[in-house]
Amino acid sequence: MQVLVTGGAGYIGSHTAKALAVAGHTPVVLDSLELGHEWAVRWGPLEQVDLGDKAAVADVFKRYRFDAVVHFAGYIAVGESMTNPGKYFASNVSNTLNLLDGMQAAGVSTIVFSSTAATYGDPECVPMPETHAQRPVNPYGESKLMVEKILDWYSVAHGFAAAKLRYFNASGADPDLDIGEDHHPETHLIPLILDAAYGRRESIQVFGTDYDTPDGTAIRDYIHVNDLASAHLKAIGLLRRSGGNHAYNLGTGKGISVREVISAVERISGRAVPVKESPRRAGDAPLLVADSSRAQTELDWTPSMSSLDIIIKTADAWHRKHFGVDG
Repeated sequence: MQVLVTGGAGYIGSHTAKALAVAGHTPVVLDSLELGHEWAVRWGPLEQVDLGDKAAVADVFKRYRFDAVVHFAGYIAVGESMTNPGKYFASNVSNTLNLLDGMQAAGVSTIVFSSTAATYGDPECVPMPETHAQRPVNPYGESKLMVEKILDWYSVAHGFAAAKLRYFNASGADPDLDIGEDHHPETHLIPLILDAAYGRRESIQVFGTDYDTPDGTAIRDYIHVNDLASAHLKAIGLLRRSGGNHAYNLGTGKGISVREVISAVERISGRAVPVKESPRRAGDAPLLVADSSRAQTELDWTPSMSSLDIIIKTADAWHRKHFGVDG
């Protein structure tokens, strides 16, 4: 297959592009490089295009014959979305409409969408199934939910085959250390902790120590980025075989607290992590854990690399190599 990977120069997109290439497919990356990295595009051509440029997006579809699209491009920082919601609705929603228009004009109707557990909001039950009410508590989650609803209607009106993959916490790095996590600015917990461990930042801020959790810190479900990538390939396969409009949670079903992650980094890296305790952030839920049984059954997908030790070991090895820090 020839697969368009929007945001394919980013963290999860680059790992999925590699997985596509390893499986014998050609990933064509569409990325503005505002947040992505040219060095992360190694397994197929790069089209440096902003999804906000509708004519440029249409031109890409004229020059390739895509079998499917995997859509990662967009902004992802929850905190920023609380202070600048317009930026998130413009990028994550309006630009997606440009992509869908390009697909429709080119006769491409298979799409796997990078969604998020943030579409659920505060959990009403744990673990959270796909049938859980979707009431986002931040504009980032709201923007992703809007795209999910748009895909529902494109499926009805235009026969699109869509899979909406609701990630919990993407983490870890490619075990070959070809690619890994490098955001500017960095907002994800594990690389921030590693930065603090290796002296690239003064400390790690722990936002909220008074949650109703065993150690008072927020609990999340961490899923290795390679396990996420494999789910995208399986979703493409399902859509091409049987079509339909699907939603899948991608997680492990096990919650891990911020303090537990910090302890694991200290144990595996052999470095102390300086911690600064801070108040809770607006928009953060205390507990998010996935029920991924639907993905396991319908996609035949089981995470194989998502133990906390594998996640931290691969992230630590990538961090030391990429940033040249002393292990």
